[in-house]
Amino acid sequence: MSETFDTLIKGGTIVSHAGRTKADIGIRDGRFAAMGDLSAASAGEVIDATGLHVLPGVIDTQVHFREPGLEWKEDLESGSRAAALGGVVCVFEMPNTNPATTTPELMADKVKRGHHRMHTDFAFYAGATKENVHLLREMELMAGCCGVKVFMGASTGDLLVDTDEGVAAVLNVIERRAAFHSEDEFRLADRRALARHGDWTSHVEVRDDIAAMQSTQRLVRLARAAGKRIHVLHISTADEIEYLQHHKDIASVEVTPQHLTLAAPECYERLGAYAQMNPPVRNAKHREGLWRGVDQGIADILGSDHAPHTVEEKSKPYPASPSGMPGVQTLVPLMLDHVSKGRLTLERFVDLTSHGPQRVFGLANKGRIAAGYDADLTLVDLHAVRTIEESWLASRCGWSPFTGDTVTGWPMATIVRGKVVMRDDELVTPSVGEPARYVETLGAV
Repeated sequence: MSETFDTLIKGGTIVSHAGRTKADIGIRDGRFAAMGDLSAASAGEVIDATGLHVLPGVIDTQVHFREPGLEWKEDLESGSRAAALGGVVCVFEMPNTNPATTTPELMADKVKRGHHRMHTDFAFYAGATKENVHLLREMELMAGCCGVKVFMGASTGDLLVDTDEGVAAVLNVIERRAAFHSEDEFRLADRRALARHGDWTSHVEVRDDIAAMQSTQRLVRLARAAGKRIHVLHISTADEIEYLQHHKDIASVEVTPQHLTLAAPECYERLGAYAQMNPPVRNAKHREGLWRGVDQGIADILGSDHAPHTVEEKSKPYPASPSGMPGVQTLVPLMLDHVSKGRLTLERFVDLTSHGPQRVFGLANKGRIAAGYDADLTLVDLHAVRTIEESWLASRCGWSPFTGDTVTGWPMATIVRGKVVMRDDELVTPSVGEPARYVETLGAV
């Protein structure tokens, strides 16, 4: 008697922990039920994946979706729509909203806002401040929380923990891995006068590589003293990569597509404010250092740091222009283009966007194509040649620094817990998002 599934994905090339293999995938009750030759099986829905590569669903562990309080830039619906159209199945959203996510009540509010309104699964970071340390352990144990986020520099509002004493207090009270924006606020303050009006090339002078390196060295020292795990976000310097390779027992590392793709000063001369982010895009030497981190396995995760601002906001002259750029929808195309150019293997891409997030954050039942796991998949065409156009972008900000770029490799379908959310650049099953679960907080409610 043949097996019956809810969904069958047939004829694709699966890329997973087992390598690349031509096989079918059977999905039942939102989870992977079988992989292999399922030619005799039947299903309610059959998806022909001939010519496509079937990847574990891409997870973006750093996005800013701006809700509540800043919805003119983005909200949870529009940001997750962009994610799904870009092949992303799950996002971890940052706390620097208005109000910032600094109390259990505000965390619960975000989870409620996202449930079955976002198009992807989701989790939210708890934001650390100097005043809410006593709440962080409670928050990191809540359902839908991916961990604590600490801004050591470049903060929004009161989300700033700049002193060693403040960082140590956060590390001492929490148990899960905490994520850090690592730039030294004291050095940044000393260098703000170096900003040249209307000259975005001065951004890398104001926020120089020393500010990043000093902060990361301080952070590692404090984490070792506390015996805690840290995740260093959006690494931008070759020096940090060299340093962090000696501290992988406690420190995981994130890199972004924009730091791996753009380089100063050309990007600032060409794009102006649209290339401005924190920490900055730096010169080609630092970019090559980041690629070394990818090649040598030092980088654990690829996150987009999706941080949209309106065209009107970005039109202000430097340094009044805000830092940040959208990226959740372009993460997959940009990195598949690097795959097409031989800069990155498809297996390493999967490791950075699926296996890495599962391993670093302890995701339960996500990040692998394996029986019993959530049936999250990103189907891609490695040979599709497309141009990134504004008409394709779903972010409320309406722009991308990569608009007009032609890439090889494109997401063709996004499947979240067995539901086809995106197919052929169209959202076909909206609003399925649920909180991601973590092995350290399985009892959370």
